[in-house]
Amino acid sequence: VSRHSSVGGVMESEKEKAYLLGRTSSSSSLLQRQRSSRELRTRPPSRCRELRQCWASFWVLFTLQYWLRYRCVKKFLSLFKHHNRARTILTPVSRSFQSRFPRNVIKNQRYNLFTFLPFTLFTQFKYFYNLYFLGTALSQFIPILKVGYLFTYWLPLFFVLFLALGKEAFDDIKRFLQDRKANNQRYQKLRQDGTVSVVSSADIKLGDLIVVNCDERVPADMVLLKTSEKSGASFIRTDQLDGETDWKLRRALARTQGLEHGDLASLTASYYIEKPKKDIYNFVGKLNVSSGINTDEIEPITVDNTMWAGTVLATGQAVGIVIYTGRETRSALNRTAPRSKMGLTEIEVNYLSKVLFIMLAALSLLMVALQKFEGLWYINAFRFMILFSAIIPISMRVNLDMAKLLYSFLIMWDKAIPGTLVRNSTLPEELGRIDYLLCDKTGTLTKNDMVFKKIYTATSSYRTEDAEMVTEAMQEALSPKKRVTLKPKKGNNALMLSCVRALALCHNVTPVSAGDHTDYQASSPDEVALVRFAEKVGMILRERDLHSITLQNPQNEREDYQILNVFPFSSSTKRMGIIVRDSTNVITFYMKGADVVMGNIVSPVNAEWMPEQTADTAREGLRTLVFGMRVIAEEEYTNFARRLHAAECLLENREENIRSEIASIEKDLDLLCVTGVEDKLQDRVLDTLERLHDAGIRTWMLTGDKLETAICIALSSKLFTQKKPINTISVKAPEDCERALAACGDSYVVIDGTSLGFCLEYFREQFFRVAKAAPAVVCCRCSPTQKAQIVGLFKEFSNLRTCAIGDGGNDVSMILAADVGLGIEGKEGKQASLAADFSLTQFSHVLRLIVWHGRNSCMSPQSLLPRCLPHKTNAPGSWRSSSFTVA
Repeated sequence: VSRHSSVGGVMESEKEKAYLLGRTSSSSSLLQRQRSSRELRTRPPSRCRELRQCWASFWVLFTLQYWLRYRCVKKFLSLFKHHNRARTILTPVSRSFQSRFPRNVIKNQRYNLFTFLPFTLFTQFKYFYNLYFLGTALSQFIPILKVGYLFTYWLPLFFVLFLALGKEAFDDIKRFLQDRKANNQRYQKLRQDGTVSVVSSADIKLGDLIVVNCDERVPADMVLLKTSEKSGASFIRTDQLDGETDWKLRRALARTQGLEHGDLASLTASYYIEKPKKDIYNFVGKLNVSSGINTDEIEPITVDNTMWAGTVLATGQAVGIVIYTGRETRSALNRTAPRSKMGLTEIEVNYLSKVLFIMLAALSLLMVALQKFEGLWYINAFRFMILFSAIIPISMRVNLDMAKLLYSFLIMWDKAIPGTLVRNSTLPEELGRIDYLLCDKTGTLTKNDMVFKKIYTATSSYRTEDAEMVTEAMQEALSPKKRVTLKPKKGNNALMLSCVRALALCHNVTPVSAGDHTDYQASSPDEVALVRFAEKVGMILRERDLHSITLQNPQNEREDYQILNVFPFSSSTKRMGIIVRDSTNVITFYMKGADVVMGNIVSPVNAEWMPEQTADTAREGLRTLVFGMRVIAEEEYTNFARRLHAAECLLENREENIRSEIASIEKDLDLLCVTGVEDKLQDRVLDTLERLHDAGIRTWMLTGDKLETAICIALSSKLFTQKKPINTISVKAPEDCERALAACGDSYVVIDGTSLGFCLEYFREQFFRVAKAAPAVVCCRCSPTQKAQIVGLFKEFSNLRTCAIGDGGNDVSMILAADVGLGIEGKEGKQASLAADFSLTQFSHVLRLIVWHGRNSCMSPQSLLPRCLPHKTNAPGSWRSSSFTVA
């Protein structure tokens, strides 16, 4: 028993010992686990450090890219920027002097091989939407955060980037090919020995003598030295620069016109050239040629002696000296850099993504909070964010892009608007959000085809159909028994003869023989219309050069006139004049202009009928001109010519002094007649503008044409009606501009280029507030830069969406700056069409494009979004308040 008892005690003692040992070991393991847990909480693992390093590296790279793009690169390029300044070109020109000025290259490219990938990726990832998916995809390279297969995150992102980068590359390659074609165009260059070499446009340098042939593009800004015409006259087409299809008359310098090519290349002279600027209507320069000891021949250089880059020589052959190249040319200074446009739907999606991301982060923190932030709670929070990333689905972006692409094809397939091309497939829904339509005039609203309609005198009025009556009156005045002088007399046929003579003499038209008929080259189509009416009634323009005009009257007699002076039309003077000497040595001053200025120039005697007639003509939508004349004594003209030449040789305040001298003879003119010319509108313009107005879209007209012409077109197109007054702003000083803006009420606003410049510089907000309240606005004599600045006012002071439409190179800046750009392929080339987001063949197609396709593209894509998207639309004729559209 004792033995068994001892054995049992041993067994029990062994069990107790084992139990104690087990309890001790379990306690030690528990203590070890608690110690490990505390160490984990106090010291993060290496994987957590990798996570932090990855995110830190990502944000550092993103911030560095931003800094390089907007700071470092800009500062680096500024070191090589050429500072614009005036220059004196001494011929022959040295190579060291030429190397100080920019190369003559055209560059519309946005990228090159080195900048394409960084800049396009930055453009994509500067928006939060794409940046979020990039961060989510990068997180899957960290093992502790990996929740799925890599391709499920990277493949959709690659697909979106492939579409975006492929489109950018395709568009930029097209721009590169166009630039290369222009830069490789060949031109003839005169060497110092008189020989001719062939150079590309990109190799032309400052001071080179370049030969430009008919229908060739002018490669750089040049001063005209010699033409193939003996008179030194030449015509250029400026439609790609200022939007006007009229041919502009240019004159070679008198000192160089008579030189041969060899003498021209070896001529020792100095050309003073003003500093580069954007103004295409004014230029100040001087030619100084040494003709002996202490004697210099000085000849002023004006805008009439220049050919700007981008214009086209319309007649003959011309030789010019290059004065500006590359980025210093007028066309380059007025060009706006292209930008990547983003639709309002993209902005809304990007904003919504930020809101959903905040909700996603809050939801992830809530899930971690429910676990009482145990362990590596921030790792769990990141994992929850990745697991819930489907709240912001990338398929929404893919569906949206595919919807835009679909509607782009529907627009191009529409047979009701044939020839329409979608050049930017990311903006079809923006067509349904347009509030303001900013349109050009020449070639967009009008055909630029002038037709003579009426002529009024003090005693009678005639239409085009009454040409035979006018001819009979002139023949009676020219008969030997009743032949009269140039001085008009009221109440006889001599007044009509003087009127028609004024139509045939006061202009810048040159007749050109075209086979069996005579064609006319002019700087304005309304001048051609007036000359053609004179031809129809028997006063035919036979010859014209810089110094003489030859007419043939209804009696088939030749009338020769010597041209003494020509004062061309300008937006500031609003008139044009010419001084001629006839075969009997009588000097006559003819002038035509707007009624607002001619009313103060003509003699008040027998002129009381003019205001009523001009008002009636303007109400019919016709372009009105008032003609007057005055006989000048020989001594008076001699004194005037001397003072005028002295003013033309000044470098400071030249224009003001010239204008002052011309004004000295602009007095007491005899009123001759008032004419009315119609500018034909494009097809269905009236219906299109009316229905756009009914849809809630306001139209502004931005044109480089004259103020009076723009008002006539606004009236004839019913952009202006007779129900409200027209407030014209045309001032010479900023303080006057402020008072004029304050006087504007609920009326139509018309503003000229000078006043617009004051408004854009000093009174931006006040001008925008006044113009926004007006039913319609017309801006005249706008430069391409001013058109783009007007678009910028909408972005600066409102959230209104703008659409710009034009057909010329001068409209490109406006088209690029607007939210939606429309380009029309017309007489002025394809430059506007290529730069636009949508290309049209005629203005009337705008109605269907905006009202039908814009509405569909704006409303329907929202139903394709797989998640909630706040949406507000102002499609024409329909307003929808903010709502949530659920797939």
